[in-house]
Amino acid sequence: MENREQNKRIYLSSPTIHGEEQRFVKEAFDTNWVAPLGPNVDAFEREICEYTGAGYAAALDSGTAAIHLAVKLAGVKEGDIVFAPSLTFSATCNPIVYEKAVPVFIDCEPDTWNMSPQALERAFQKYPQAKAVIAVYLYGTPARIDELMEICAKHQVPYIEDAAESLGSRYKGKQTGTLGKFGIYSFNGNKIITTSGGGMLVSSDGEAIERARFFATQARDKARHYQHSQIGYNYRMSNVTAGIGRGQLLHLDEHIALKRAIYDRYKEAFADIEEITMNPLNPDGEANCWLSCMTIREGSSVTPDMVMDRLAEHNMESRPIWKPMHLQPVFEKNDFFTHDGGKDSVSGRVFESGLCLPSDIKNTQEDMDQIISLVRGVFGK
Repeated sequence: MENREQNKRIYLSSPTIHGEEQRFVKEAFDTNWVAPLGPNVDAFEREICEYTGAGYAAALDSGTAAIHLAVKLAGVKEGDIVFAPSLTFSATCNPIVYEKAVPVFIDCEPDTWNMSPQALERAFQKYPQAKAVIAVYLYGTPARIDELMEICAKHQVPYIEDAAESLGSRYKGKQTGTLGKFGIYSFNGNKIITTSGGGMLVSSDGEAIERARFFATQARDKARHYQHSQIGYNYRMSNVTAGIGRGQLLHLDEHIALKRAIYDRYKEAFADIEEITMNPLNPDGEANCWLSCMTIREGSSVTPDMVMDRLAEHNMESRPIWKPMHLQPVFEKNDFFTHDGGKDSVSGRVFESGLCLPSDIKNTQEDMDQIISLVRGVFGK
């Protein structure tokens, strides 16, 4: 590794700033419009709708806030059952608990690592009174969306798309996040575009988005004085961070192309190592390949920790696959449905055998060569 700058840090997925962001932020400062809301917020909502084909959008301070409002607007109340994937980050599931509802976890299926339709169907058999389904498109790969939505339609429950990781991904030609009752995007610092922190709730239901804006601005009633008939939240995006998002959105397609090139490079580089399998992509969709991940075949002498430790020795960031929610201490008493109905879970196997590889779009050709060489070296290649 002597060719690479000794102290250079290679990140899993860090922000990539281009310059246009400063123009929009400068406008906010020049007009003294740095407080929440403002022209950048309005424009960012409009531009996200134009890019994705969503009908309406509400810019918020996090993707988690967007999920919370989606759950609330779906009519979820205290004690209600909401189905959510087990293989995800906790931000998908925490908002269910904010509303004092009960998350029930659904295993992933092996073809996309996303929510298993057959496990979801069995969950409805036990909990026909469930109020909503939240599906995640893990690492930017669309789920088997048609099947999931068909099940939701049959049981007359709203389908909420946690597209936090999949902005720009498509399923059968349509942007993820625009297919269900509600869709959410995240602009956290590690996502494919960022506002430093922030999120967006989208829907074809304009009245629902207006309600989201109402709840996101402290649920202030229409009165000259400050009057509140319902509990609200301070969830709206600021005019400054929306300016960053507008500049980033100009480069989204470029970021997606670079992410896909990283995935393709890894897949080609590890094709001769039988123990390695890259994270699956849905042939009915176009993934943004936000993170490139690999799993190691059971029985291999190599473990994910060995690969991550080798990369860490050379100042390269990698991470484990998300630890499934049904294995988290906070949710250990919640119900869980496996993909095939047995005791073994696909999500558990993926977690135990997988890791996320450095997927930063600023990686140079030399960086990629060295990452690949280190990983291959762990396997004796």
